[in-house]
Amino acid sequence: MKNRHLACPLAAATALALAGCGILPGDADTTRTVNVWLMRDSVSEDFLDRFTTEYENEHEDVELKFTFQEWTGIGKKVTEAIRGEGGPDVIEVGNTQVAQYADTDKLYDLTLESIRDLGSEDWLPGLAEPGRISGAQYGIPWYAANRVVIYHKDLFEQAGLSKPPTTRAQWLEDTEKLNSNGSQGIYLAGQDWYTLAGFIWDEGGELADDKGGDWIGALDSPAALRGMEFYKELQSLGSGPKDADEQTPPQAEVFAEGDVAQIIATPSAVAAITKANAGLKDKLGFFPIPGKKAGQPCAVFTGGSDLIVPENAPHRNAAIDVVKALAGEKWQTELARAMNYVPNKTTLASVVQGQEATAVMAVGAARGKATPNSPQWADVEAANPIKPYMTAVLQGENAKKAARSASEQITAALGE
Repeated sequence: MKNRHLACPLAAATALALAGCGILPGDADTTRTVNVWLMRDSVSEDFLDRFTTEYENEHEDVELKFTFQEWTGIGKKVTEAIRGEGGPDVIEVGNTQVAQYADTDKLYDLTLESIRDLGSEDWLPGLAEPGRISGAQYGIPWYAANRVVIYHKDLFEQAGLSKPPTTRAQWLEDTEKLNSNGSQGIYLAGQDWYTLAGFIWDEGGELADDKGGDWIGALDSPAALRGMEFYKELQSLGSGPKDADEQTPPQAEVFAEGDVAQIIATPSAVAAITKANAGLKDKLGFFPIPGKKAGQPCAVFTGGSDLIVPENAPHRNAAIDVVKALAGEKWQTELARAMNYVPNKTTLASVVQGQEATAVMAVGAARGKATPNSPQWADVEAANPIKPYMTAVLQGENAKKAARSASEQITAALGE
């Protein structure tokens, strides 16, 4: 990984040295167009209009140009852009993608800005950690979303449950009560591996361990096996398929049929639920996935986006200022409220208190994590040995043996 020069030599008073610092003689009156790549639907038009107007008013020498990209094929497109010349100045990337881009040695090291200007000590761990490679911060957390429990209030009431559970043990007891009278206590597909990851992390385990730069699959550790055992017990309290994931069939549509008490999903699933069954609109509740102890929700996989600045950014200094604005408190608050996202800091959780589902997400996000921070993790997900491992255990195969096999496949993929 390249070393970053944090300051320019003061003694080098030549135009070349000034250019190295991003300051060119006669450049003061030049309008710079900062090109920002965002992902499709990550922000609303209203948010972007308000941000652009205010930012350009405060920075008269900067013009912002936003280009929306599609998630499909984005990895190749970003890699080509950061390796070429004259590419974008700022790019939104998935939080778990930062490692693969940093592996090119073409990202600018934003460690100084993260500590000095952005209060990195308060960032959500599930956004901050994937953006940090070998101690350097290349990805600046932007927004997050994570899974919660979406529940059917009427079915809880019929089961005599007046409030959601706060511990795993209570959750199992309540779900067993809900799993009666023709209703499913929970619909949990057998291959929902993101949910399993949370249970594994909650037990102190990992999907894979970094052993001095070598990644080793860890599904067969005692902690990871305990996480799988809990998953198996919870999954049995419903009729979810053991050999399919949460999209086969879409669990939101199953929940919309009205006889499922709970699903584990991001609140964005509500749109699909109510589209299929408008009568459920006012019958939905949310609570954090319970952890082993009351007051400490389960660890969860944090999805979301980070912002990166390529080494080849034509207007690097201006790009960094844009990133600092987007990741700063004012626009984090605006973004969270506009888009129902969890803001990038645990200290900003209060800004979404009026939004029930988002506030519940924020509680879980404080204990969020991301997938192993390896450039090759995408290769693991492409083949995904975790899914058949889960099915094997749910269908009665020896858990440790199946976990060892899946771990070996993860190790092989991460070692390529």
